[in-house]
Amino acid sequence: MLPPARQSEFSFRVGKRLSETCPPSAAQLTANGGEFLGRTGTITTPHGEIRTPAFIAVGTKATVKSVLPESIAELGAQAVLANAYHLYLQPGADVLDEAGGLGAFMNWPGPTFTDSGGFQVMSLGSGFKKVIEMKLVDTSGPDDAVAPGKERLAHVDEEGVWFKSHLNGDRHRFSPEISMNVQHQIGADIMFAFDELTTLQNSRGYQEESLERTRRWAERCLTEHFRLTSERPGKPYQALFGVIQGAQYEDLRRKACRDLGAMDFDGFGIGGALEKENLGTIVRWCNEELPENKPRHLLGISEPDDIFTAIENGADTFDCVSPTRVARNSAFYTPTGRYNLSGAKYKRDFGPLQEGCDCYACLNYSRAYIHHLFKAKEIVSATLISIHNERFVVKMVDDARLAIEAGNFFEFKAETLGRYYP
Repeated sequence: MLPPARQSEFSFRVGKRLSETCPPSAAQLTANGGEFLGRTGTITTPHGEIRTPAFIAVGTKATVKSVLPESIAELGAQAVLANAYHLYLQPGADVLDEAGGLGAFMNWPGPTFTDSGGFQVMSLGSGFKKVIEMKLVDTSGPDDAVAPGKERLAHVDEEGVWFKSHLNGDRHRFSPEISMNVQHQIGADIMFAFDELTTLQNSRGYQEESLERTRRWAERCLTEHFRLTSERPGKPYQALFGVIQGAQYEDLRRKACRDLGAMDFDGFGIGGALEKENLGTIVRWCNEELPENKPRHLLGISEPDDIFTAIENGADTFDCVSPTRVARNSAFYTPTGRYNLSGAKYKRDFGPLQEGCDCYACLNYSRAYIHHLFKAKEIVSATLISIHNERFVVKMVDDARLAIEAGNFFEFKAETLGRYYP
């Protein structure tokens, strides 16, 4: 255990509860399958506060792709999440430690997150690259299925995972202890325990086996985290979140939450493969079991309907690479849906990406100009669209938070989604 003074450098305070500011109708409760657990709150870290609900911008390799950290701050992002797996491979966690930690290394003064590397070890190791696309997998197949035409590059055992680097094929070892060491060196304010990520095609038997392994790994992560924190007294305290697995099974999700909820984690990440139609139900299952006084992060969502579903069922923060990924293919968000700027109709469209948007791109550049940049393969096109897309998602979540506080969340949700999905 750590001295209470160290863990007190990180805290979470619940603000307004959705069920109190916006009492739902009986029909809404029935449609949701249970109580609405959404709330506002404040996460306090050594590098500042995060007002929740909040969208966390993804800076995988210590950069939000194509966007300067200063621009990320200007568009209103409160925190950035980097990837332990990628930073471990390049430039090396020791480099970030020597630089003074992730924030100092990338010139980001605010709060930072790192994931444990478990997602990338599994998804890249199974040949799925950036997403776990279950449509590519025969769900009646074996538990160690890989994407078509790919080689399995990761192998799990009780102690950890052997994997091959996607960069050069070198063999590496990740374990709970190694992940903790890597993340301590990276130095983010919030980090995640090393877990085994399963997919929806894994058998029920394997899900049970994996869940128990993740529980044992969680205990090992805590032990190593406390040891490293004590050995590095001059460093700011890093909060450790446990990761909830269990796939689509209610009993496994609830068991994971009870098991990890009884441990001395600072917060929790809800992970694993989720079917879109069950996202809200699974998030609610988890948040009915998890301690109310600790923050909950939902890993990997950004579509507007998913965001509202996550918020109303109790997710405090969430992240996704989608805003910048789609920007690199010229897609931009607006209140009436997502559009592709590569279309010929934008060649002489001298309006902004979105009328009324206050982001740098919309205030200074036209659709015609950014269309030209994209067609000319100029990198700055991705920069401008990424700025806009990140601002769009950040502002939507900020407005959802304000709507909970003002007592009109459900009206705001209906109006926003009604326009976005006409």
